[in-house]
Amino acid sequence: MTALRLEQPGLGLALRRVAIPQPAAHELLLRVSVCGVCRTDLHLVDGELPLHRLPLIPGHEVVGHVVQAGRETSGFAVGERVGVAWLGGSCGHCAYCGDAHENLCDNASFTGYDRDGGYAEYMVADARYVFRLPERYDDEQAAPLLCAGLIGYRAYAMAGPGKRLGLYGFGAAAHIIAQLARHQGREVYAFTRPGDVRSQNFARELGAVWAGGSDEMAPDDLDAAIIFAANGALLPKALGDVAKGGSVVCAGIHMSDIPAFPYALLWGERSVRSVANLTRADGEAFFRIAAELPLRTRTTAFALRDAQKALDALRAGDFDGAAVLRCRD
Repeated sequence: MTALRLEQPGLGLALRRVAIPQPAAHELLLRVSVCGVCRTDLHLVDGELPLHRLPLIPGHEVVGHVVQAGRETSGFAVGERVGVAWLGGSCGHCAYCGDAHENLCDNASFTGYDRDGGYAEYMVADARYVFRLPERYDDEQAAPLLCAGLIGYRAYAMAGPGKRLGLYGFGAAAHIIAQLARHQGREVYAFTRPGDVRSQNFARELGAVWAGGSDEMAPDDLDAAIIFAANGALLPKALGDVAKGGSVVCAGIHMSDIPAFPYALLWGERSVRSVANLTRADGEAFFRIAAELPLRTRTTAFALRDAQKALDALRAGDFDGAAVLRCRD
């Protein structure tokens, strides 16, 4: 099969012909249709996250169809469409797993990080960690839901029920969560890179009541803020934008160092917390909502062999919404 592999961080992806993997007892062999391109993939390729293995096939927003099922799987038919997300496995018996926090399991494995992912024509996935996808979304529309949607949803739930919600970094996750927030009657305030008028207009198209640069103050005190951008300097900025009792949720797996800030920004019972991965329960809850709510995912498609071009375009901010790879000819 054709696959894009990371063989050395900082040197981009290599196009390779490799053997089609074979499913173990609890696994499914999938023919990959579409794989979303996530900023976490960019952090891996650029060497900003510690690598667990090399070579590695990235990709954790995978839409594929079952080709073969391992002998200990059940309930999946050949040809059935499924989705694969970031959480690829967990131990199932530690304190975290037992307390419904499998996302914090010390022995968790992650798709496109510990396990080969979807930047390929085929992949294997643990059948216990795949999702059935709402039929209303085609493959390209569904792919961003598997990380941008899922991680965004977990961050959104942590942000609490406040009316005014700030989204810092208006990319793949924010453009999905903005629609959910508006559907639930909340006001969305979108913060982009300074001068990024295109993304600000995109945010307004999706119902944001205000959109501006991250160097601008919000016109109203926010009840909560979610930081999707990887810029640690945005945390004290967001704290300055939220009202007393408000929360700031950091939604990225990687973020640059947070600069020192005065305690006055945190005082007033403001809170800061991070989001670590996702649970299967998050996925099931989010896809129930997505099945009822017509979320509009804006995608820019690239051929599988052009995965590095997609990552470079993501780094440069050349598109709104999400990039996806078409992995099937």
